[in-house]
Amino acid sequence: MSGAKPGRQLLRQEVVEGIKRYILEERLRPGDPLPTEPALCEALGASRSSVREAVKILAALDIVEVRHGHGTYVGRLSLSALVESLTFRGLLSPDDDFQVMADLVDVRELFERGMADRIVSLLSEEQLDKLDGLVTTMRRTGAQDGHGFVEADRAFHAMLVAPLGNELIGQLSMAFWDVYTIVAPHLDGFTHADEMATIAAHQNIVDAARAGDITGFMKALGEHYAPVRRRISEARARDSALD
Repeated sequence: MSGAKPGRQLLRQEVVEGIKRYILEERLRPGDPLPTEPALCEALGASRSSVREAVKILAALDIVEVRHGHGTYVGRLSLSALVESLTFRGLLSPDDDFQVMADLVDVRELFERGMADRIVSLLSEEQLDKLDGLVTTMRRTGAQDGHGFVEADRAFHAMLVAPLGNELIGQLSMAFWDVYTIVAPHLDGFTHADEMATIAAHQNIVDAARAGDITGFMKALGEHYAPVRRRISEARARDSALD
């Protein structure tokens, strides 16, 4: 990696930008095909190796999708690269992962509170019943079960924002859980009282949504996120005391 020549890196980046520019100028959409490799080489004045390297970079970012035997297409343009970056950042140091966790809590609550009226109005009876079922799962398994409780909580929040039909919000919300699995072992102090409060907050979220109570819905969201913030703050304080 360190042996790569600067000139080659520059050319590769120029090809990356050239392909991105082509997608924008041609107003291509996710799933649309890109020109063949020879055509890209000719259009960009680049070698096959440079085009292939550029395509690999763009594929890692989900900007393009390589379908072997079929060609290269505009990718889904998802947040997979951002999720990977956040997750890896969480692995680098405890201080970083606590900050990432705190930031993601803020983002998730901002989305859910900011779109509370839309969420409440869009949730169907079937979705509300499923949310009730997930709360029942949390109550039955308990936090000591580990995965069952956390997975039910994860599924709850995924379903909560699903009616919005906003893939960006959905992916950012789930990014929290990808980082959570890394940070969770460092977060002590989840008491039985916290468990009961968390379950109650989830039930209150469903009950408020079913009743069309926007104020109650937002209050329940605040009650849900408060214990998480407290645990993050306490974990950071413990780490600072050890330094």
